[in-house]
This record gives sequence, C-alpha cells and structure tokens, in this order.
Amino acid sequence: MLDSLASTLNGFLWAPALVYLALGVGIFLSVGMKFPQFRLIKDMVHQLVRGGSSENGVSSFQGFAMALGGRVGTGNIAGVASAIGTGGPGAVFWMWMIALVSAGSAFSESALAQVYKRKVLNQYRGGPAYYIEKGLKAKPLAIIFACATILAMTVTGPTVQANAISTAFKGLNLNISPLVVGVVIFVLFLLVTIGGLKRIGSFASYVVPIMAIVYIVLAIIILVANAKQIGPMFALIFRSAFNQEALFGGIFGQCVMMGVKRGIYSNEAGWGSGAHAAATAEVSHPAKQGLAQAFSVYVDTLMVCTATALMILSTGCYNVLALDGKSFIVENLPGVEAGPGYVQRAIDTLIPGFGAPFITIAIFFFAFTTLLSFAVYADANIQYIMSAVSDKAKRYAYFIGVIIIATLSLFASMKDMTTAWNYADVGVGIMCWLNLPVLALMAPKSFRLLKDYEYQKHLGLDPVFIPEDIGFDNCELWDEIVEEKYSDLKAAKRAAESKTGVTEAEAIK
Repeated sequence: MLDSLASTLNGFLWAPALVYLALGVGIFLSVGMKFPQFRLIKDMVHQLVRGGSSENGVSSFQGFAMALGGRVGTGNIAGVASAIGTGGPGAVFWMWMIALVSAGSAFSESALAQVYKRKVLNQYRGGPAYYIEKGLKAKPLAIIFACATILAMTVTGPTVQANAISTAFKGLNLNISPLVVGVVIFVLFLLVTIGGLKRIGSFASYVVPIMAIVYIVLAIIILVANAKQIGPMFALIFRSAFNQEALFGGIFGQCVMMGVKRGIYSNEAGWGSGAHAAATAEVSHPAKQGLAQAFSVYVDTLMVCTATALMILSTGCYNVLALDGKSFIVENLPGVEAGPGYVQRAIDTLIPGFGAPFITIAIFFFAFTTLLSFAVYADANIQYIMSAVSDKAKRYAYFIGVIIIATLSLFASMKDMTTAWNYADVGVGIMCWLNLPVLALMAPKSFRLLKDYEYQKHLGLDPVFIPEDIGFDNCELWDEIVEEKYSDLKAAKRAAESKTGVTEAEAIK
C-alpha cells in the first residue's frame, strides 16, 4: 500500500512539469541577473579562497564544501550512467545545459538563505523555510517546507545513501557483512556530526575536494589513454543532443528529458538543499556565498558528472535502451544494467580489476559526504520548527536528529532498498515544487542583492550587506553582524558614497 502510494506520488511530483518549472525559473533568474554564472566566474572562484570562519559561522569554502558534498553523491555515478543508458550520449549535453541554467537558481536560493539566516545556539542557520517566512511572509508554507525537508533529509534520503554504500561493498565479493558496513557508517557518521556544524564543515573542506579531484584525474587518464576516441565521442554527444544521429533519433525526447532530469537531480539547484549550507557561512555580503554556491553546481555537473560520462563514452562501456524498455539500440555490455557497472567496466579497460574497488571507494565517499550534508539540512529545519523552545531542547534536537540518521543508515545497510528511491524522491519532489515558485516570487530581491554587490565592487569596495540601503526588512541579524564584524567596510562604503553624491538606491535602479 505505502509502496504503491510512494510510486504514484513520485510519478506525479517528478512529471515533466517539474523539469519545465526548474528550467523556466533558472532561465528567468539568469536573465534577470544578466547571467552572473558566466560574467562573474572569477568572483565565484575568488570567494572560495577569501575570508575565514568565525565563532558563529564556517568559512565560505567550508559552506561551499558542505553543499558540494550534498550535491556530489551516488547520482554522479549511477545517475549519469542511467541518463546515457536511457537517453543516449546526447543526454550529457543537456546535463551541461541545465547546469549552466541552474547556477542562477543556486545563486538566488543561497544568497537569500544568507539574508534571512538566524543565530541558533550561537551558530548560523538558514534555508528556504527561513526566507519563505521572513522574505515572502508566508509562514504556513515555510512550515510545510521544513517538514518535507526533515522527512527527506532525516528518513528517506539517508537510507538510500547508506544502502548504496553497502551494495557497493557487496560487489567486491569480499564477504564483508552488510552489518559491518552499517556499523562503520554509523560510527563514522556520529564521530563527525556529534562535533556539530564546525566539524562537519572542516571534514567536508578536506574530503570533498580530494574525492572530486581524484575522480576527475582518473577520468583524464582514461581520456588520454583513449585519445583517438575524444573527437568522435564529442561529435556523437552533439549529434545525438540535436537529433542529428540517426541511430538515436527515436529516443530524442528521452535524450533531452533524461539529461535535464538527471542534471537537476544531481546538482540540486532549486531544491533549496544547498541553501542550508550556504546560510552557515561567515561572509560580509550574501551575494558572496551565492556566487560560491553557484560554482558548486559547475563542479558537480560540469566536472564530476562529466568525468563519469567521458569515462563511459570514451571506452564505449555503455548500453542504450530503445523506447520499448526491453530491446537495445546499443548493447556493448550485455547483461550489465545502467549504473556503476558502466564506470567499473570503463576503468577496467585501463587497469583490469581496478574498477570495482575504485567505484566502491568513490561511492563510499560520495554517499558519506552526502549523509553529512543531510545532517546539516535536517538540523536547519528542525531548529526552525523548534525556534520557540529553549537552547537545551535545541541541542537535544540536534543530537536526536543525527542519531536517527545514523540508526536508519545502519538498518538500511542491511535491507533491500529497491523501493527506497521512490520514498526519497517524494520528499525531494515536494521541496522542489515549493522552493522553485518561491525563488520566482522573490526574484526582485535576488536581483537587488546582486546589483548591490556589483555596485560596491564598481566603487572599489569589499561589498558589505546593509539591508536598509537596498530596502530589505526582517534582517535584524545582519544589523548586528555588520556592527560587530564589518563596521570598517560599512564606513568605507559610506565614505565612497559621500564622494559620488548619489545614493545607492538611485545608482542601482
């Protein structure tokens, strides 16, 4: 009964309409901000290396790493292989396109999360529930979003990630008990998360870049080993993407839909999930973290997902299903389902026998860092719901949340989770349907934030967010932050404005 309900809801929530909504909102925001994901790439990278953490927040890079840890998960391996297996090589192109568009959504949700963050237990918390209540002034909707996120990040999502790790270890044929895998996940997860957001941020800042770099380097090595295939491979991707490849012409609709859908699922832009990590950072202006988080979409899709796709395609280690779902247009790997097996076979072409252990390790780190990010996302919403309780109760709530995630991960490691993806997709689907329209409604605020940032950069200043200067209200925490930590930047801004003789409100119209 519940499995049937989850499947029905999943089919409704993840209908093509959601893909069109994500595309539409991303394009609308990108056009309105004049495509900062292209114009401000230098600023994106610059923000990752500037600034540090504080007593209240993690560094910009740690916030970026936590969000990237959430984005880079099992979907970067299994999801990409599935897109190719169902939509053909052209699906890769459409994954690239949705990443470029979605970066606009990632900027918007992350910057807004910074604007309306709160201080909870002396640390920053924020996310869509916070900006829906304070920016959109729609508290009932904020509560619904918080509840959906708690469900997705505490119960359904973590079970899928933990089971992916366990399943990967089964593929090694080392007779490692799923219970042992589950216990290791349980212990490691608690060791990191019991230390709070600071420890999660520190762990992510070391592990996430290393795992992404190693994965990408291996892909480059495989490309070099198959250098003769690079030209034909890219030609095939582009021909298939525009329905110019006769072999895949019959699945052109699938090609576009699977590329866009898997891209959205992988980079998470528009879900609101990465916004929770963005809110934890210590920055002088919300746009700074918005730009950093937009770059995380590029790393996830244009780098990690692309690494998976190029390993698969350059080695020819893939199958492509026909529209009937039974026969094959291309069957290079008889009996191998679309998933990690494609990447494993691709790696084996370079180093026989290395594919299985490498993919197992990759899935472990990809899924484990996603679990850690889920703890951050769930906690932000638990604390939102419990905003009126005592600090002691809030501390207990955090520990109870991470223990629930750890315990469910332990049990999920020992179960068959075939239907778990449906449950996970329901929670995420609800988040998307709520957050994407909110981003469209709050677009004028996002536009003003970026204009404010660029106006101050034009004056030669290190941008600082002063809410009253651009007509923002309900940002009491920022008044406190600026006075305590960025009074020198505020003074520099006032001095620069006095020289121009023009108010900022007039300048950024």
